[in-house]
Amino acid sequence: MESLTKIWNWMPALLKASGVTLELTVASVLTALVLGIFLALGKISKNKPIKWLSSAYIFFFRGTPLLLQLFFIYYSIPMMVPALTIQSRFVSAWIAFSLNVAAYLAEIIRAAIQSVDKGQLEASKSLGLTYAQSMRLVIIPQAYRRMIPPICNEFVMVLKDTSLVAIIAVTDLTFQARIIASNKASTLVYIPVMIIYLILTGIFTTVFNRLEKKFSVYE
Repeated sequence: MESLTKIWNWMPALLKASGVTLELTVASVLTALVLGIFLALGKISKNKPIKWLSSAYIFFFRGTPLLLQLFFIYYSIPMMVPALTIQSRFVSAWIAFSLNVAAYLAEIIRAAIQSVDKGQLEASKSLGLTYAQSMRLVIIPQAYRRMIPPICNEFVMVLKDTSLVAIIAVTDLTFQARIIASNKASTLVYIPVMIIYLILTGIFTTVFNRLEKKFSVYE
């Protein structure tokens, strides 16, 4: 009974921290989605410098740990270039996650675009559409359905990965749990925290599964 009382008293702080976790997740994925579209188009571009830069970006951010990228943006950049110091821990985390997730979404978007029959692009060009118009009006509208399932999965992964920001003291769900565990000398707090994560991932997984069924290309 005493344990339940403790958990109940911790819930306001944990729920507030959950809001930070959700805010970071949504902001990062939305920003990454926009950047990912440009990276995907760059990687399949016939312009070699653009293609090389896009490929190099994707290779770097997919090939290095997110935690190191977070450290680099929050700690290393201000030391090297003081003018680029970011005061807000949340903004630093948002930038790191956005840049990282964009590399993964770029590959998802690229694969979806290239899965569309090449004849569609040729037909668009024969109608007088430019490459940009063909992508915007013909190819991407057909490809977006195929992007939904993997992008939804990436969202759930980011939701769980946000726990990494506790390392730079962003008051997300994990960091708040560490504060409570330290101040109250009790590790009991990790039980409701894990349950909250399970509830959040369960809710979004259910919503995304419904979206996947609704927009499935196989229907």
